[in-house]
Amino acid sequence: MPLYPEIEPYDHGMLDVGDGNRVYWESCGNPGGKPALVLHGGPGSGCTPYHRRLFDPAAYRIVLLDQRGCGRSTPHASAYDTDMSVNTTRHLLTDLELLRRHLGIGRWLVWGVSWGSVLGLRYAQTHPEAVSELVLTGVATGSDPETALLTRGLGRIFPEAFERFLAGLPEGERDGDLALAYNRLIESPDPEVRARAARAWTDWETAIIPAPPRSVERYEDERFRMAFARTVTHYWGHGHFLGEGDDQGVVLRDAPQLKDIPGTLVQGGLDFGNLLGIVWRLHHAWPGSELVMVDDVGHNAGAPDMAEALVAATDKYAHR
Repeated sequence: MPLYPEIEPYDHGMLDVGDGNRVYWESCGNPGGKPALVLHGGPGSGCTPYHRRLFDPAAYRIVLLDQRGCGRSTPHASAYDTDMSVNTTRHLLTDLELLRRHLGIGRWLVWGVSWGSVLGLRYAQTHPEAVSELVLTGVATGSDPETALLTRGLGRIFPEAFERFLAGLPEGERDGDLALAYNRLIESPDPEVRARAARAWTDWETAIIPAPPRSVERYEDERFRMAFARTVTHYWGHGHFLGEGDDQGVVLRDAPQLKDIPGTLVQGGLDFGNLLGIVWRLHHAWPGSELVMVDDVGHNAGAPDMAEALVAATDKYAHR
């Protein structure tokens, strides 16, 4: 099934969510259709027009938002004086509920990619009455072992890039939590230190997560690069602000709570997140979930075969 045609929003706005933050949102498709919420990755990537095309515009009322600090939301995380202490998972979950009520929506399908899958899962676990279905891709659960894999474990697979990644840190910071160490640099009052750290971080992400040209091009935008690196390291360096769980992480621990919410997990067979078996474990802990593996695709929701599987998933739930 191909992507749906490009569409433009029929409504958009800036929602005051408190703490001095205003979150950008937009609605596309059919105003009377089935509500669907799109949660972008990162954290800090922002939503894109591509996400609109994964839904039948005649069947869905598609809602996209830029999470705190990124995209068109304000204040932007690229600004040094932006307060990151009010940008946590708890704040984002509250924002989703404020937006749902603002738009007069009872329940909505929640679609999430990468970090958006973490946020979507936790939202469904804490607000099950608001979620009709879940469609998730590039699946993650935000556990510490996942962060360790992406910051240090993949160094064995990409040794040259990892050497450059470590070289961006002071020698005394190279044996600990790498995300937290980079976050400290990005929070430095010295703009040159911040800029070098943001570049080193996005160079590492580019090395370990092969992405389409349009995604890599965004890293060349200094404003995007700084906000993205700052937000990712802020979350990764603080356990994704998910609170205390057991060794497998709170999201995976609470997966059985999703038993009354249907969901489809669309995962690339070459996604490095699979090395920990997270998506397989989530699927087996979540009664009634469906796992769709897409061969020869990595952590890339934009790959043609991945897009086809994602459209099939949203079509499946369009009239449920």
